[in-house]
Amino acid sequence: MPFPTQRAASVRADQPQRLAANVPAPSDHLEALRPRLALLGRLPTAADVAVHMRQLGLPTSNTAVSQTVAALRRETVGAGVLDDLINDPEVTDVLVNGPDQVWVDRGRGLERVDIGFDDDAAVRELAAKFASRVGRRLDDGCPYVDARLPDGTRIHAVLAGIASPGTCLSLRVPSRRRLTLEDWVHGGAIPAAGAELLRLLVHARLAFIVSGGTGSGKTTLLSTLLGLVRPDERIVIVEDSKELAPDHPHWVGLEARPANVEGRGAITLDVLVRQALRMRPDRLVVGEVRGAELADLLAALNTGHEGGCGTVHANSAADIMARLEALAALGGMTQPALHAQVASALSVVIQLNRHAGVRKVEGIHVLNRVDERVQVRAALTFEQGRILRGPGLAQLEDWLGR
Repeated sequence: MPFPTQRAASVRADQPQRLAANVPAPSDHLEALRPRLALLGRLPTAADVAVHMRQLGLPTSNTAVSQTVAALRRETVGAGVLDDLINDPEVTDVLVNGPDQVWVDRGRGLERVDIGFDDDAAVRELAAKFASRVGRRLDDGCPYVDARLPDGTRIHAVLAGIASPGTCLSLRVPSRRRLTLEDWVHGGAIPAAGAELLRLLVHARLAFIVSGGTGSGKTTLLSTLLGLVRPDERIVIVEDSKELAPDHPHWVGLEARPANVEGRGAITLDVLVRQALRMRPDRLVVGEVRGAELADLLAALNTGHEGGCGTVHANSAADIMARLEALAALGGMTQPALHAQVASALSVVIQLNRHAGVRKVEGIHVLNRVDERVQVRAALTFEQGRILRGPGLAQLEDWLGR
């Protein structure tokens, strides 16, 4: 596969500046070196690069060789022109909309960066390289892919013709830092009193759901809370795509597997939940509840597995039951059955919201059964630095023994 190239784009006053670390080797050097290094049949070393640069009459200073090696590494085993963005510890998402638009999220909302590709073929080539690393197919016969790279980066790509203004690439970069509750407090995401309540509910082994919209920080908060579980407890995590990595001495993870190109070999979340139950979990965790596995999770939590938890997409705490009803229908559960199961299995909903790129805990809510239906009642809500007591606080404090 030929190496993708980086377009030499000038920096204009009205555009964000390039990352200082992204200083590419001259493109004509790379063009001359590629066919020679391709004959090696392996990844080139710095010595290989220096030898061929001398043969071509190119400058071979330590700086020139190291920049060339770094550029080649980005293109072969890295992310090409996106490599510096993905390795930026502040970046959580990289979005490519065709060859001319690259956006990143550093926790402050989306920002456009002055990085581009030569053309749409270069974007497609990079996306196909990502897909091939994990044995997935991306071509005209299968013009989209959703996969996880070996480093944990989640990749989604849709080829031009389906997507406009060109091939679209979405990268969700895993956090390289394990946040503590103190980090959440210092970052203004939750008041200290709210953080202490979360600590207590984990220690009390209450079953809970972390809810919120896309990119609101559900997985990050869940990972933080799992780090509070007692070290003598065994955590078994089931995920569609591996994201959770709690700071805990005893956890194991099970990851779903999509079907191969022949449509075989898929392993779904509901199957993995049932397997997890045979692994002697003290805490059963479903990274994101999104389908029929909800029925298996609720059944497990109703058979002695206390302290289970997971995340679910819901725009507000008031929407959580409607969301669970929709997911339960996928597993063949009726609404009365769902409400009966939820009333016995789950106790708390932790709702996160994201406004102007800032992630915050909106509130802590309890689940109560009233007239055969489960209702969500606020215990504490957090608004502009204020802590508001809700009708569910007495129930929560009773569960916590306060």
